Amino acid sequence: MDYFEAIVMGAIQGITELFPVSSLGHAVLIPALVGGSWAKDLSVSAPESPYLAFIVGLHVATALALLLFFRRDWVRIIRGFFSSIKNRRIQTAPERLFWLLVIATIPVGITGLVLEHTFRTVLGKPIPAAIFLMINGAVLGAGELLRRRAARREAATVTTPVETGEPDSLGDDAVLGSIPRWRAVAIGAAQTLALLPGISRSGIAMVGGMAVGLSHREAARFSFLLATPVILAAGLLKLPDLFGPLGNGIQGQVLAGSAAAFVAALVAVGFLDRYFRTRTLLPFAVYSVLAGGGSLLWLTLHG
Repeated sequence: MDYFEAIVMGAIQGITELFPVSSLGHAVLIPALVGGSWAKDLSVSAPESPYLAFIVGLHVATALALLLFFRRDWVRIIRGFFSSIKNRRIQTAPERLFWLLVIATIPVGITGLVLEHTFRTVLGKPIPAAIFLMINGAVLGAGELLRRRAARREAATVTTPVETGEPDSLGDDAVLGSIPRWRAVAIGAAQTLALLPGISRSGIAMVGGMAVGLSHREAARFSFLLATPVILAAGLLKLPDLFGPLGNGIQGQVLAGSAAAFVAALVAVGFLDRYFRTRTLLPFAVYSVLAGGGSLLWLTLHG
């Protein structure tokens, strides 16, 4: 792996981890589409691949970018944890939000530990990734259409204010903290589908959030808060790989790629936080279908 490959893939990972278009799908498809040394050096499914150690560093960098962007939110949420322990009750919005994030993380955490290796080695190949990326687009599109139908039904019975101006973080805490526990678990369980290359973690969580009545921006915020401990824990769990045989000779490339991922993720989350105040998932749905279908066609014809 050279530095150019590391920086390009780092930047792409930082963007696609947060955009609802699947970072793992792009990590599999882009090297295969470029071909040559990229396909050889950057293979997710290859046994003992240094590319896996590289991706670990990118995940940690992306999680750190999310922590930085949502630092005020996490301060309130962590305070909510300590106050709930101290007072032995869960009452305030930050307290409820902390424990909702905990229970929502459990399904994807367990599934990831048990099935991540199997999913990566069996399905972490270009053709399955292209197919799952198309499915990702279909899921985003279906979620958007269902949300619009629900919004029309709500509009027929009640008038709701349009989202404008700066976000009200405390108000957001109250909205997200009011999600029923079983629905939070369902959203977390939906994230397990992101183990399939081509299915977006943020996208599937957003569709789940919208299905329980959240707005686009609320669903995006919940998905980012939910993804942060999952991404960080997955990265830290495999961080020792960087200091073992898998990381030999690529530490510099990992640092360069991680720096690119951190900057790209910080820009991406800032953009999406503004974007989802007034816009929808449909552009990402169209992109996923076209990119997946185009990749599948190219790989089939040139395989």
